[in-house]
Amino acid sequence: MNLPPRPLLVLLAAGLLAGCNQVPVTGRRAMSLVDDKEVTKMSVAMFDDMKRRQRPSRDKDRIAQLQRVGERIAKVVFWDMPDADWEFVVFDNPQINAFAMAGGKVGVYSGLFKVAKTDDQVAAVIAHEIAHVTAKHVHEKLSQQLAVDTVGTVGMIGLGASGAPAISTVMLGNAYGLGTGIGALAFDRKKELEADYIGLMYMARAGYDPQAAVQVMEALETETAGAPAQAAWFSTHPSHPERVLRLLDAMPKAQQERAQSAAARGPNIVK
Repeated sequence: MNLPPRPLLVLLAAGLLAGCNQVPVTGRRAMSLVDDKEVTKMSVAMFDDMKRRQRPSRDKDRIAQLQRVGERIAKVVFWDMPDADWEFVVFDNPQINAFAMAGGKVGVYSGLFKVAKTDDQVAAVIAHEIAHVTAKHVHEKLSQQLAVDTVGTVGMIGLGASGAPAISTVMLGNAYGLGTGIGALAFDRKKELEADYIGLMYMARAGYDPQAAVQVMEALETETAGAPAQAAWFSTHPSHPERVLRLLDAMPKAQQERAQSAAARGPNIVK
């Protein structure tokens, strides 16, 4: 049996002991072996590259809606992402999809508005995607990959300037799911359900109706019924019945959060 060199074991053990963060809202402890600043820097560069390669939407109403909703969600997640430089972009693409990246970068494909029409419904999607970022699901996925690669490596693993294991653009793109299309297969089932719960609390704290999260799920099911392939945002997530049941279980808590929120107000309808 070939064992990894002693320096690798020391690095891995130290990382597992010290490299943990607490997920907001749920309080779960998660492994993090990567440098947060490096992930943010690379994510911002990746988002800038996407803006160069993809066509921006010219729909002023939808752009304004995303900005309006995004700003409200950003306010309630401030303490979970205090250093975020928020940017909300609508891409002219018929795909039903949305994503968020470290550094406060959020993208929505114009096709998403087929199933998310009201501000509350858009908030449900955006809050979910931002929840992936505040929970550092990408960091956790990268850390898991690095831990496996470290144990299986014969030579010394590369280190970044901070002393944390170095990550590549390809690794980060795959962690975000960019290797097979934006948002595709980015996170496992447990992380998707966790983002559902965290996102539900975020949107409620921002004053949006948490019932809209269920409405989006129902609209997604209707829109993709009979289609040869599901919409990207839908296909990467747990099954519709399971998600709806989890959302309904959390609804009393979310409604309580909304009632206590100073931001609570009626939804803005955009047709």
